[in-house]
Parts: sequence; structure tokens; C-alpha cells
Amino acid sequence: MVTSIPLSSGTRMPQLGLGVYLVTDVAVCESSVRSALGSGYRLIDTAAIYRNERAVGRGIRSSGVPREEIFLTTKLWPSDYAYAKARAAIGGALERLDCGPLDLLLLHQPVGDVKGAWRAMEDAVDQGVVGAIGVSNFTVSDLERLLSAARIPPAVDQVELHPYWQQPELLPYLAQHAIVPEAWYPLGHGSSTLLAEPAVVGAAAAHGKSAVQVILRWHVQRGFVAIPKSTNPTHIAANIDVFDFELSPAEMAGIDALGKDRPMLRLPRWLMAATMPLARPRPLG
Repeated sequence: MVTSIPLSSGTRMPQLGLGVYLVTDVAVCESSVRSALGSGYRLIDTAAIYRNERAVGRGIRSSGVPREEIFLTTKLWPSDYAYAKARAAIGGALERLDCGPLDLLLLHQPVGDVKGAWRAMEDAVDQGVVGAIGVSNFTVSDLERLLSAARIPPAVDQVELHPYWQQPELLPYLAQHAIVPEAWYPLGHGSSTLLAEPAVVGAAAAHGKSAVQVILRWHVQRGFVAIPKSTNPTHIAANIDVFDFELSPAEMAGIDALGKDRPMLRLPRWLMAATMPLARPRPLG
């Protein structure tokens, strides 16, 4: 069974879920969500900019898994951050997903009218259409600016996080403010170098697991949430099969020691530009 972690909102969030970034084929997205839920996943992560919210919603509704057992996350894009736009964008996400209230809503990037969007998200919590709110790709300085104005503090910060990039400045700050770290790129974008590290390979051999499973188990034992992406049913099932073993303190220390001094992906400012509109030429799905 997937373990969960408490959020400051009072709810609990599964520690392992399915990410659907770049899964733009409608049928593939729906089937991947169904496959994940059928394999025991209870966390599904999407975003407005992924343009697959409708497919995610259909996958959830057709899965046979009760909605109350599923933790559903989506994100607002910066072009929708002004208060009125954010209110409309939240309504749009609810309509596209068609799965009732959101369990978690994130600001996707730390640019634009962050405070205006945050007020709209706080109002959505008050109205009961969103359970918890958080951020993605926010640094310490970004969080400090938000916390100075927030009525409801962020529950989650979704960032690049894996053994090669362990966010040495950010993680202590998140712990201090009871903000849960959630990992995109939990496998370092499937880095072959990372998967071949002796500390990872040795632990995999010791437990009869794959290198991927060892890294995902490392995330769980560090207290992170991780959302590996896959559209392969076999890989989806294998990725969640990490709750029947435990890495030893020495194995954890060996993987901890792999930390590098920079992330593998640096997001360009143009990608995060608030003036970059969310393209909606034709809704997928």
C-alpha cells in the first residue's frame, strides 16, 4: 500500500503518484491513468499547460476507483495569475477534469501576479472546491515573498528533486515551514548515469529490485512525494512496487552522497514568462 504524508491543510497526500507531463495523446493519457489507478496509485498530477486535463478526468471516472480515494492535482499557468483570471481558470480546470473538488492546486511558476492568483486559490479553499494549495518551481526567495502575503500557507512545493539534485538550500526552508517537497524529475529524467551509480546498483542487487525502484524508494524514505511519468503499463506497475522493502541507513547515506551542486534542468525565464499565454487552439480530449 502506498504510504501518505500529512499536509498543513490537514489532509494526507500519497507519496508516489503518476505524472502526465507531455502525455498529449488522449487515448494514451486516459489508459495510463486507468493503468496507474488499477496498479494501486492514488495520486494523479496534471496541469493546465499539459492540455490533458479532460483525458485525465475521463481516465479517473472510468477507472472504477472511488473518487474519494484519489488525490488529484492540477496547476495554473502564469498567464492566468491575476485574481479574476485565476478564479476563471480554477473554474475551467474543474470543468475540464469533471471530477469534483481538486485535492491540490498549484501555481506552476513563480512569475506574474502570484499574490493575486494566490488570493483566488485561498478563496477556492474557502468555497470547498480545492482542498489544499501549493506551488511549483518556487525557490526560497519566491516562497518568502508569497508567505509575506499569504493567508493560507502553501502545503507543497513541486520542484526538480532527485539524488543528483537534492535542493540543499530549499529543503531545510520547506521543513521549517511545514511545506512538503514533491519531486518532478524524481529519476533525474531517467539519467543512465544515475541509474548506474554503484550506490544505486548495489542497493538494487541487495533487495532484488531495479535501480529505478531503489531511487523511488529513496524518495519515499526521505519524506518526499514523487510523480514519475510513464505510459508503459509494466513500468507504471513496477514504479509503485517499492513498499515491500526498506533501504538501510548505509544505503540511504550512499545515495544521499550522490548530490551534485546544480540541477539537471534549468528552466529558462521565457518558459516562465507571465506574458506567455496558455495556448488553447483546440482542447485535447
